[in-house]
Amino acid sequence: MSYAKLSSASSNAIAHGGSTNLADILERVLDQGLVIAGDIRVNLLDIELLTIKLRLVVASLETARQVGINWWETDPWFNGDAATLESENAKLRKRVRELECESDENGSHKEDSEESESRERA
Repeated sequence: MSYAKLSSASSNAIAHGGSTNLADILERVLDQGLVIAGDIRVNLLDIELLTIKLRLVVASLETARQVGINWWETDPWFNGDAATLESENAKLRKRVRELECESDENGSHKEDSEESESRERA
């Protein structure tokens, strides 16, 4: 839903003697959706230094799904899988530390054996 539709709907209700309260406006916005978009660009001598794209979508979950927005369904922080991912990450970090320690130990043993072999040759 565009800003123009929202403002014209509100002005029609006021022009016809009806009152539009916040709940009515919110219901319309959530039912049809509202998108606010903007870009900020910083240029110096025709060289683009920075671009920031801002997008704000206000809609009900059903409306968002209808237009193909459903990122919260796969985001672990929103669908309850965050605890599972945190435990998996902790296990993986522990395993990586174990492997690094084993690698360090094997590397130091290898260096020690190489030093002893070179001493035996001498």
